[in-house]
Amino acid sequence: MTIDPQTAVEIRYEALGRIGGFGSVKATVTIGRTRWSTSLFPHKESGGFLLPLKADVRRAEGLAEGDTVTARLEI
Repeated sequence: MTIDPQTAVEIRYEALGRIGGFGSVKATVTIGRTRWSTSLFPHKESGGFLLPLKADVRRAEGLAEGDTVTARLEI
């Protein structure tokens, strides 16, 4: 999942001093009823972040490529 550049600015601000290797940011993510801990990774092409969605999450929430997804991020 790609996180847009505007939201990425807010994430970077919240994570000041806690940015990890490769510019990653630790986050707890909730999509629907599924919640997990992961890292967000910078996406150079868009200026945003990439949020990896595990196959288990996609299956549990019925997500497919191209779907619009609302995610709650805790940084």
